Amino acid sequence: MTGMHTWPLLVASHDLLREAVASIPADGRRLPTPASEWNVVQVAQHSAGDQLAYASALTGGPGPTEDPFAPSAGWDGDLAVLLDIALKTSADAFATLDPARKAVPVPLPPFEVGAATAAGAAALDAAIHAWDIAAATGQRSPLTDELARQLAPAARELAEPLRGFAFAPAIEPAPGAGDAAALLNYLGRDADWRPTT
Repeated sequence: MTGMHTWPLLVASHDLLREAVASIPADGRRLPTPASEWNVVQVAQHSAGDQLAYASALTGGPGPTEDPFAPSAGWDGDLAVLLDIALKTSADAFATLDPARKAVPVPLPPFEVGAATAAGAAALDAAIHAWDIAAATGQRSPLTDELARQLAPAARELAEPLRGFAFAPAIEPAPGAGDAAALLNYLGRDADWRPTT
């Protein structure tokens, strides 16, 4: 491979996650989210851990310091700082990835995919968790139909091996649901989820 490669879908999804975290209100860190029983801090920790895990799989460098699937909610510092380190590490790792590479290690089953799917998986993770945080904190949904269409190929390739672990069972979309709602439903998220009052 020569030079560095930019993955526009990954950049866009990282930006959405940064924006969602930066827009968490001061009293919003402990709010419940659509992500199972995790609160906003835990989703942010999980998101950072996932991005570090993708980077580690690519480079062999250090991964997350705690299990992304058991976030402690113990982070009292600036969530934006925690996330920015992870997103930069991930982006830097993917920048070295040859887009033509057919076998790329990833931290979850099937553990090896093509380069575009690996980048799409990291992008999917960031975008869905941006949606989790936005939904929990009353922000506008960052997940557009156009972005959902771009993320769908990675979702279709990766969701089934992870059902019951990283993804809940798929939900039947409502008639006329847009692509964003259909993607969320496919990944086991209730696209109409709202915080309980």
